[in-house]
Amino acid sequence: MHNHYKVYANIKTTGIVFGVLFFITYPLLANNRCKTNFPKSLTVITDTVPSKQFDSSALKKVIADTLNPADSIEDVSEDSIENISDSLPDSSEIIKVDTTLFSKDSLDAPVNYTADDSGVLIIPTKQFILYGKANTTYKDIKLDANTIKYDQNTSLITAYGGTDTSKGALNLPTLTQAGSTSIMDTATFNMKTQRGLIKNTYYKEGELFVNAQTVKKIDKDVEFAYRGRFTTCNLDTPHFDLRAKKLKIINNKIAVSGPAYPEFEGVPIPIYIPFGIYPLNRGRHSGLLPPRFTSNDVFGLGLEGLGFYKVIDDNWDTRLESDLYSYGGWRAAVTTEYYKRYKYRGSFALSAQHTKQLNTNIYELSKEEFTVSNTYFITWNHSSDSKARPGTSFSANVHAGSTQYNANVPNNAFLNYNNSLASSISYNKLWDEGKYNLNVSLNENQNSVTRLINMNLPTVAFSTTTIYPFQSKEQVGAPKWYQKFGIGYTGSLLNIMSFYDSAFNFQKLLDTAQWGIDHRIPITLSLPPVGPLIFSPSVDFEDKWFAQKVMYNWDDKTKKVDTTIKKGFYTAAEMSFGLSMNTRIFGTYNFKHSDGVQAIRHEIDPFIGLSYKPNLVSHFYQDVQVDSLGHIRRVSQQGSVLGGFSEGRFGGLTFGINNLLEMKVKNHKDSTGTDSVKKIRLLDNLGISSGINLIPDSANRATPISPITISAGSSLFNKVNITANAIINPYREDTTAPGNSRLLWKQGKIGDFQSGSLSISTSLQSKSKDKRDDDQRLAQDETLTPDEQQRQLDYVRENPADFVDFNIPWTLQLSYSLSYNRYLSPDLVHFTSDLNTNINVNGTISLSPKWQLGGGFYFDFLTQKIQASNIFLTRDMHCWQMVIDVQVGQYKSFTITLNPKAGILRDLHINKHFMQQ
Repeated sequence: MHNHYKVYANIKTTGIVFGVLFFITYPLLANNRCKTNFPKSLTVITDTVPSKQFDSSALKKVIADTLNPADSIEDVSEDSIENISDSLPDSSEIIKVDTTLFSKDSLDAPVNYTADDSGVLIIPTKQFILYGKANTTYKDIKLDANTIKYDQNTSLITAYGGTDTSKGALNLPTLTQAGSTSIMDTATFNMKTQRGLIKNTYYKEGELFVNAQTVKKIDKDVEFAYRGRFTTCNLDTPHFDLRAKKLKIINNKIAVSGPAYPEFEGVPIPIYIPFGIYPLNRGRHSGLLPPRFTSNDVFGLGLEGLGFYKVIDDNWDTRLESDLYSYGGWRAAVTTEYYKRYKYRGSFALSAQHTKQLNTNIYELSKEEFTVSNTYFITWNHSSDSKARPGTSFSANVHAGSTQYNANVPNNAFLNYNNSLASSISYNKLWDEGKYNLNVSLNENQNSVTRLINMNLPTVAFSTTTIYPFQSKEQVGAPKWYQKFGIGYTGSLLNIMSFYDSAFNFQKLLDTAQWGIDHRIPITLSLPPVGPLIFSPSVDFEDKWFAQKVMYNWDDKTKKVDTTIKKGFYTAAEMSFGLSMNTRIFGTYNFKHSDGVQAIRHEIDPFIGLSYKPNLVSHFYQDVQVDSLGHIRRVSQQGSVLGGFSEGRFGGLTFGINNLLEMKVKNHKDSTGTDSVKKIRLLDNLGISSGINLIPDSANRATPISPITISAGSSLFNKVNITANAIINPYREDTTAPGNSRLLWKQGKIGDFQSGSLSISTSLQSKSKDKRDDDQRLAQDETLTPDEQQRQLDYVRENPADFVDFNIPWTLQLSYSLSYNRYLSPDLVHFTSDLNTNINVNGTISLSPKWQLGGGFYFDFLTQKIQASNIFLTRDMHCWQMVIDVQVGQYKSFTITLNPKAGILRDLHINKHFMQQ
């Protein structure tokens, strides 16, 4: 007599089929073959069974397919078959089955299973065994193994692995639940209570891999581990791990360990931590910020970056950081970030710095041993979402503080030479579908060299779009010429206060306050085109209010010009009348037999204008003696912070021309397989303009020819950005007679270079090995907001040494700038020239698949010195990354950093920092 039955097949069936089949055949098997007290049904995984009329032969076939091949179907009695047939409903009835009422030990959900080899049902012990790549799924629990055994009496599932022909591990049990995966040698698991015991398990939670000798699972979310090690290295034998005797893991939340020590390449390191807390949930979470150990000759021994990160709620978080140095210096900073979807986003940071530097120059014995200073810095970035309040926006971009703050930062050579800071807080409001615009802003700029701080509190600008008073509200047909008569308005207010941060005095601050108001009313008329020519008459009126006049007087005793400020309320006005004409000219040259360049297209935009401006501000100009020889210069008394009007009448021509040049080339890389044509800009713009005054005022020493203005710009081949501009004065002032000028054209010269600038920049890189673009370099965390992802990307770009992409063989960034300005000195006699020229170079190159060299420098051509430079060497160590960084600037520093790549352990790093002045 057989006590179990085997189903020999390559079964990939479900528990539903098995449940229905067993429900039909079990009464026969129980009454005639096994003679046990087996319950009358197992869990039936269906609610309804369609009715069907069975005959004896059909039922015998079902039973025969279920029995052991050694048994004979003839052994089944006809009485048993009749009993089963009588118990079945007729064709008009449906069996209603409540799957939870068959037995008390039934499961509360279906169990789906598959197996490649076979399945064994042992009826007396209520056990079911799957062999060969077995798989079971119960609710959110998925178990894969070589062998799976289920015991209905205890609701226990036991899983084992197998061995292949080489005695290697085969189909080890793999348990997946709630996004967590475990691989083990053996597993015993209760499907009801979800408690279990697992031997030699490898557990993965997010970026963390845990290996434990024994794991006890007490519910679906909590496990306890004994003799475990955890790492972020995904190799079977990890490069590093942390070992602990006891661990507790809460899925998707946190892992906690007792005393732990690190191990590298299997070698234990005798450095113990009393306990460990490892966040497993994605996104933001509160925790300690570990420090970096530093050692340098200027600040002493120290800890940098020690602090705490706190998540306040879904919209706010804050970070407290501090740097401590043994010579007595310190820095404390608090940074708060906030974000509310469809409302606003921003961050605020306040930093206080107490610097105590050792004077390392032994030749300057008169100096104190330490140099002490206190500085602070504020950073605020804020932007409002346009959807929050349509037509209203508020933004802030504040970078302000002590002018010497950047110079005292110890570990950023490039920041030490950032001498200019600017801040702005702005509110903008639109009315009546954008017809009226109000902008109120607070602006501040400061220079760390002169230590001068200028504050514009506030700047107000109001403007209207052009209003057409003769235009009909309901326009029918083409508008008449006079209906295009338009009038507009622009007004601005500016208040400036200045002070030196080394000698701040509130009363002096008020004394330096200056304000000015500007009103401008443009009147325009758009006339119908005359062929290709467009004519535009205009009238412009501008009025300025200001609070002071600057009075000049020659002092015979001091032999210099003295200035005095006269407070009051003053107005100055200017009015001009003009008529301009412009057109556009196109030309194309085609290359008929070229496989590359197809054509070159040139666009020319000339313009010419006739204008007249009366002299309305002569009473704000005076003649003043500027030297002991009695030379006279005519100067303006307008003390307006918005600038003054030029003296003299103008009646003449203004003219100029703009050019655009582009090239059409054949695109052999078209994805459609056909050669298409693409456009390449060779010259975005090249313009030149000037003017001639036909009625100059000789009494005011006015020059007939206006300065020549030249501007150019190009994004050459979409690789090199070039911007240039220049102002050339055709006249040169006579050095022996200040105020008198002579035309240089008579000497065969174009003029004197008055001011200009040139900027060239490019960013080049080789093709990546993995064919990904920059936005795909970072693994995107779906739990981060777009703003948090952008900040993460910005941080990577600002710290290239810490985030090296070895898939890009080389990169190169170049930028060159040149600026020149010639202006009249305060003594009203001499001219001063300012020239600045520098180059900034950054780049990386992969020395091998695992080594990359990078760096950069900032070179000043005037001083012939490298003002700041850095070089770093990066080594990819699979799950770790090593960076050797050398910075040379105001301070010299050498840093070695070793840290894991995984984000969960990125703050766990080994750092050595050396620095000297």
